[in-house]
Amino acid sequence: MKTVRYGIIGIGNMGHTHALSLLSEIKGAELVAVCDTRTERLEWAEANLPESVQRFTTPTELFESKSIDAVLISTPHYDHPSLAIEAFQYGYHVLIEKPAGVYTKAVKEMNAAAAQTDLKFGIMYNQRTNPLYQKLRDLIHTGELGEIRRTNWIITNWYRSQSYYNSGGWRATWAGEGGGVLLNQDPHQLDLWQWTIGMMPKRVRAFCHIGKYRNIEVEDDVTAYVEYENGATGLFITTTGEAPGTNRFEITGDNGKIVIEDDTLTFWRLRTPEPQFNAEFTGGFGNPECWKCEIPVESGGGQQHKGILRNFTNAILHNEPLLAPGEEGIHGLTLSNAMYLSSWTDNWVDLPLNEDLYYELLMEKVNSSTFQIENAVSKTLDVTGTH
Repeated sequence: MKTVRYGIIGIGNMGHTHALSLLSEIKGAELVAVCDTRTERLEWAEANLPESVQRFTTPTELFESKSIDAVLISTPHYDHPSLAIEAFQYGYHVLIEKPAGVYTKAVKEMNAAAAQTDLKFGIMYNQRTNPLYQKLRDLIHTGELGEIRRTNWIITNWYRSQSYYNSGGWRATWAGEGGGVLLNQDPHQLDLWQWTIGMMPKRVRAFCHIGKYRNIEVEDDVTAYVEYENGATGLFITTTGEAPGTNRFEITGDNGKIVIEDDTLTFWRLRTPEPQFNAEFTGGFGNPECWKCEIPVESGGGQQHKGILRNFTNAILHNEPLLAPGEEGIHGLTLSNAMYLSSWTDNWVDLPLNEDLYYELLMEKVNSSTFQIENAVSKTLDVTGTH
């Protein structure tokens, strides 16, 4: 195989962006088909894509056409696992948009289906291409920071106006998206949180505020506290209702602390590890000597979505290791599911997650919902500059 023939299911906000990238910017990739149930999106495809790109109205039609080698799934969240499983059954490589799904039970089934094949399976965790987080992961995994003691992420620069939520009746609903800021905006941070430090918490306590700043039925403000097996703790704060927002990720270890903020990585490195200093120091008041190190990191934020597309294409053609394996999508989703469950039950949630209870409570919200976005107008938004 010299070229990977792609089909895209869902050509809305992200799907049409991926379509344009695949047309000319991804070496070894060829866009041959798109699929969408909405007439207006297929009309967009007819007007903006070459005549050679086939258009389908259902995923099954696309799968049965045998015209593709790989499928990129860019549909609403609930459909990601079921469409991925169907694609595997037809023998196609699968790349899904984030999040992996809405609830972990379905994502486990998707992962199991992938494991039964030798096909490539990836997820659009484009922030893994960012040199800042790659460097952070390297510093932690090579032991530079020592054992982790605390993680804090304030990610409140996801500002979204009411008009954003009004751009589609499915937005910010339990039935449509399956959640709010945790499931729509934060999957990247929830992934990076565990990917960079290399561990998941053992229990979670969260407070999810429903429609605090906007007229929506899901959460738009969250504060979560986590505890890890080694005794470390963590804090995750996020919202779509604050301006100006903050994006600051701070990790403290035995050897100092690392902060990522304003596109820079700073390492406050202790000359003597804190446990050693504490054991040896006899002077009462005093602190370990600390050096402020500005770690050089390539600027620009990495290749983002195009980087994942290039990596996935090369994985198929040349067996290049996947930067974001699809199976790993369950980790970030576990964190958001645990935060929801903690808030709904007003209690601690231990991991592994009680998936049956989570699904039961989620379906109660879906089935009892009568909420409707006022003045909802379905339209495609410009996602340039978003993550």
